Amino acid sequence: MSHESIAAGAIAGSTRSTAGRGLWSSRWVFFLAATGSAVGLGNIWKFPYITGQNGGGAFVLVYLACILAIGIPLLMAEFMIGRRGRANPEGAIAAVAREAGASRHWRRIGSMAVLTGFLILSFYAVIAGWTLAYAPAAFSGSFAGLDGKSSGALFDALLADPWQLAGYGSLVLAVTLGIVALGVRDGLERALRFMMPGLFLILLVMVGYAATTGYFMQAVEFLFAPDFSKLTGQGVLMALGHAFFTLSLASGAMMAYGSYLPAGTSIVRTSLMVALADTAVALLAGLAIFPLVFANGLEPGAGPGLIFVTLPIAFGQMPLGALVGGLFFVMLALAALTSTISLIEPAIAWLGERFGMGRVKAVLLSGAAVWLLSIGSVLSFNAWSEVTLLGKTFFDGLDFLTSNLMMPLGGLFTVLFTGWVMQRALAAQALGLEQSGGFGLWWLAIRWITPLAIALMFLHSLGLF
Repeated sequence: MSHESIAAGAIAGSTRSTAGRGLWSSRWVFFLAATGSAVGLGNIWKFPYITGQNGGGAFVLVYLACILAIGIPLLMAEFMIGRRGRANPEGAIAAVAREAGASRHWRRIGSMAVLTGFLILSFYAVIAGWTLAYAPAAFSGSFAGLDGKSSGALFDALLADPWQLAGYGSLVLAVTLGIVALGVRDGLERALRFMMPGLFLILLVMVGYAATTGYFMQAVEFLFAPDFSKLTGQGVLMALGHAFFTLSLASGAMMAYGSYLPAGTSIVRTSLMVALADTAVALLAGLAIFPLVFANGLEPGAGPGLIFVTLPIAFGQMPLGALVGGLFFVMLALAALTSTISLIEPAIAWLGERFGMGRVKAVLLSGAAVWLLSIGSVLSFNAWSEVTLLGKTFFDGLDFLTSNLMMPLGGLFTVLFTGWVMQRALAAQALGLEQSGGFGLWWLAIRWITPLAIALMFLHSLGLF
């Protein structure tokens, strides 16, 4: 493709950007939105315990290297395709493929991304509901006097009650759908302007409290002093996988958000800022959680139960535990909501642009479908515990399908499309890096380093090595 035709494509892309689509009002709002999508339960729930299981500082270093090698290059690619195509993920990839003279079938990458985000939301909303259940329990002082057995029994009782799980999960979906129904500026922007600063404020308050426990420096050493003797090959692959998933990649969210990005906003700078903020939240969560764990003689590598079983014991024993514990679960709920609104947005945009459906109708249709699917996850913890999907419970089966199959494949095809189907000049112009020496580094990563790393992670997730 000649430079002239690329320039013509840029004009066409600019025309698409004004064709009845909302745009973020500023780069700052887009940063909040993209960071909100990236920051979720994975940062505050998963990152601390996998760090605890893999020796602390050495794992953090490998994780940061993986963010640079995989996360940022793919994040830039998704933002770029979204803004260039000015459509939902399927439509955006179709538009860019058409501009590059490639097969229209590449749009299936976008279709899979939309479906992936939809499926993830169906079980993610159930987990988010746990945080809503625990917040009032924490504020009311219900954690006082808990030990390991009673805390585990409290969590098991929640999982065994389908009415509670369905009720809290439905509340999460209702709030999510209410926000996105209002559109990009009136809904997403207004909510994120409140949620993201609120999340960071509560997190900083938690870190400040953790600094008073007397175990803060032990937590700092645990997180940042590398001990490579404790890092196994399994730990390296876990860091690789978490770096991929923590940025909401291959779920349609970042591509959809990128489609609302005003022209002239630096994709490179914004991608770096989002990755930095996402990583900062994960590390701050560790600094908030580990001092409490150490102060109460608990196990830092306690696994998924660290948040819902181990920490309530600490909240029940510490001074001001009801307040601190309540704020902690409110923070988790905010983190979850910033992700749920990004997971449903690609499906709503797809329904609107593919079928000409009004936004409210698209919200109601997609919301009803995801709610029905979420009931399967709710029942998998109790009434349907014997029902299997891919040899697992319905909840675990959906998690495996999306996390181990659809997201890695979606990410792999996205980088192959970007690095091997889009022409170099088209990609450089779409990123605004025609005159930048840094483009060569990104181009090298997107063509070779990132796809190889994702392929390695994918093969490992299938148990092939």
